[in-house]
Amino acid sequence: MTTKRIDVKGIVQGVGFRPFVYRIAKKNDMQGYVKNMGNYVEIVVSGELKNIDAFLSDLKLEKPPLSKIDSISIKNIDENLNEIYSDFTITLSENSEIEEEGTIPPDISICDECLKEIMDKTDRRSNYAFTACTNCGPRFTVIEKLPYDRENTSMKDFPLCENCIEEYKSPENRRFHAQATCCEFCGPELFITNNSGKIVSNDIVDAVKFLENGKILAIKGIGGTHLVCSINSDETVLELRKRLNRPTQAFAIMSREEYLDLFSKIDENELNAIKSPKKPIVALKKNELYGKYFSKHVSNLNTIGVMLPYSGLHHLLFENTDQIAYIMTSANMPGLPMSIDNEQILEKLGNIADYFLLHNRKIVNRCDDSVLKEINGKMELLRRSRGFAPEPVEVNYGTIKNSNKNILALGPELNSVACLVKNNKFYLTQYIGNTGKYETFNYLKEAVENLIKITNTNKIDTIVCDLHPSFNSTIFAKELGEKYGIPVTQIQHHESHCYSLMGDSDIFENNVTIAIDGLGYGNDGNIWGGEIFLFKDGKIERTGHLEEQIQPGADLASKYPLRMLASVLHKANLNVSEIIKGYNYFSEKELKLILFQLEKNINVSKTTSTGRILDSISALVSLCFERTYDGEPSIRLEALANAYNGKISEIETLVEDSLKIENNIIDTTSLIVKSLEMLNNNEKIEKIAYFIHIALADGLSKIAIETAKKQGIEYIGITGGVSYNKIISERIVEKIEKESLKPLIHERIPNGDGGISFGQAIGYLLNSN
Repeated sequence: MTTKRIDVKGIVQGVGFRPFVYRIAKKNDMQGYVKNMGNYVEIVVSGELKNIDAFLSDLKLEKPPLSKIDSISIKNIDENLNEIYSDFTITLSENSEIEEEGTIPPDISICDECLKEIMDKTDRRSNYAFTACTNCGPRFTVIEKLPYDRENTSMKDFPLCENCIEEYKSPENRRFHAQATCCEFCGPELFITNNSGKIVSNDIVDAVKFLENGKILAIKGIGGTHLVCSINSDETVLELRKRLNRPTQAFAIMSREEYLDLFSKIDENELNAIKSPKKPIVALKKNELYGKYFSKHVSNLNTIGVMLPYSGLHHLLFENTDQIAYIMTSANMPGLPMSIDNEQILEKLGNIADYFLLHNRKIVNRCDDSVLKEINGKMELLRRSRGFAPEPVEVNYGTIKNSNKNILALGPELNSVACLVKNNKFYLTQYIGNTGKYETFNYLKEAVENLIKITNTNKIDTIVCDLHPSFNSTIFAKELGEKYGIPVTQIQHHESHCYSLMGDSDIFENNVTIAIDGLGYGNDGNIWGGEIFLFKDGKIERTGHLEEQIQPGADLASKYPLRMLASVLHKANLNVSEIIKGYNYFSEKELKLILFQLEKNINVSKTTSTGRILDSISALVSLCFERTYDGEPSIRLEALANAYNGKISEIETLVEDSLKIENNIIDTTSLIVKSLEMLNNNEKIEKIAYFIHIALADGLSKIAIETAKKQGIEYIGITGGVSYNKIISERIVEKIEKESLKPLIHERIPNGDGGISFGQAIGYLLNSN
């Protein structure tokens, strides 16, 4: 007989891994045990060597679909366990005293088997919204600490009934040690209240009736709360916008798979993404029949964010209606975290929702829906949260020496996500949001504290943050550093974008990267956002950018795009007062103030932002005069540009005649003057919008390609928030590939500021070696 100890690390908790080990051990006639050690699974097996080999093969090849094995260590043990164990067992979990990380799986959408039970009127879980097993359901949003056992989750409040205990203890059952398992006799309960908190029903059918009668519901789900209403009632949708103070931002919707073709143009990549166990929101292009089913007030873009039902509750909603979709948007005021506690939900949303579909299970960790968009044939992450967090990202450094330090990177201010690096794994928090808001800043602190706890991290060796001195994340980093004696490193925003792309693609060779977004504090103290960087021999430097423009009123120019347009036209020595008056937007007093600021250089800032140029054109064509959500003018301009159906060659000729580059600086003033000329010549605004997209893409790619060729470099990347712009991004990649160079694009990490903390951590590691 041979005895071996096997330690398995990775995503091996909450995914049915121990029951799986039990089954293959029995299959291969093993004695011994499997135990959850909090940050890994310990297996001891005793048996014939050939059987142990077969067991190890099964361990690697037949693991549960939601598990992920990072490492397997095997040691011979002298003792013959056949004398101690007569069988193979699953033993109680232990907390490891070794400071090693555990890996908590993300929440997973309801599996087909559980869904079948819910829909089966003869099953004891018929119509039960919280049905789950080892293959699906909440994980991250219910866990309080390691190890991932029921007593360490919010499910501890629901003692199992006899039937559920029997399933839980049966190794052959898929609910064996399923920590979220329950039924209607022992699990969480649904109830409906009015906005004063009075319970009016316990039947989900009544929730559907409220929706069909034009009411707005707040529905508490797995990791947060959604505001839900009809998609086809103008009155209801406009009322939701009024109550939320969300005048234009497109709403996400939830629909069933069989309805997607009714209103969208969905391809195979998008379908695979939207159907995956992660069930993210996917930005889909509207089709010609969209208007037949949807109020025009749901989305003013050419796309709509769609997700499929991912919980039993969602499926029960659709099972009781003939509606093809519902608006399903995060239940929070702009910039603030979602409400997750019942009392808080009623308090914060009492003036927004008419009724509340709630439950009595505590949400430990809130987690927004993830969002994906197909660009360059790849599904890129706009938001990495539910279904992804807190699963770590691994990076292959190649020739770069790895660090054994625990690194905490705190990200930027907008679209914030923090990152903890431990044992060469990058753990990103769920999506946090705008940490300029007090409540969201506190949420960042809570998420960081929780991430440290669930990764079993006892100390932080270094902290990394943004260069911007006024960001709350920067101030927080310095406070932590001073309090605990931890060194703090600051890395420039767009350099972090570049590092993020390198880590995402596992390419650390010499490269040129285009980093384009709305804003980032530059090394010169100005606002950057249209940059080309050269990474060579381990060093990064800025080698090109958009022309510097003046932002009158500083940040006000990003909120009111007409200010930015006035600035560029002023620089071009045009009659700004006459042109801007024509829009009838600013008062005469405010216009005079703007012109005074520009002439006297008072209360202004300098910027090379790509976003501000797109914003200027958005104002020029009277599309958007006030930004009511992050990136609005540029996002709406992209939708307008997508409506252009003329000849691309005509646009290319216009760009060739208008694009001016000197010393690797793109003349954006001339591009906006050309756009004004087109408008005055009564060109269609769709054409103007498309023109500026192609002009910027061609200018940026031209500098990047010339730099790469001059340096003998084959990789050119594109990153930053504006790289979500499909027209610009795909045009740049087309230009790169035409020159037989290799494009680098994001796949695992968000292109935008949600990837900054990851890039900060990568940047620190690269610069500390």
